[in-house]
Amino acid sequence: MLRFIIATAIIATAAAVCTDPKVQASSYTPADSQVLAAIPYIAEFSLTCGNGETPSLYADIDGALVPVAQSLDGSKYQVSWIKEIKKAKTGDNSVALYDVEGYSALRRSRERGEAATVAPLVTIIVNYPGSFAGPWFNSQHFALALSALVFYLAVSSKSALLA
Repeated sequence: MLRFIIATAIIATAAAVCTDPKVQASSYTPADSQVLAAIPYIAEFSLTCGNGETPSLYADIDGALVPVAQSLDGSKYQVSWIKEIKKAKTGDNSVALYDVEGYSALRRSRERGEAATVAPLVTIIVNYPGSFAGPWFNSQHFALALSALVFYLAVSSKSALLA
């Protein structure tokens, strides 16, 4: 009886693996960061498996493994993270996605300090083209400089008239 239960568990686990994964992804990063302290990255994607599975996923973001949120119907996934503005680099950010088995194997290898040999289920790309951080010369600075110039001209003209 115990062998039957173990065999059933192994077959169920093997059937739960996503085969032939195909991903459609879209992402969001802000175009304006004047009032932000950090840049948010949001990736939304749909994953279709050849065998019809909807696995739980984990994302590897800058060496940290984070869970991926799944919609109620299981058709869409979303992962998000933030980076400080000074640490946010423009260009493509690749996010490796792992199923539960890949996540466990990757976490174990990292805890042991070994090189990770686990291949991700899929990898998505989140592009950050950069964001507008504000004008180099703000209007209040321009007004202050203009006021200082007018004050200087008035004081120098008065000194020239009195001399």
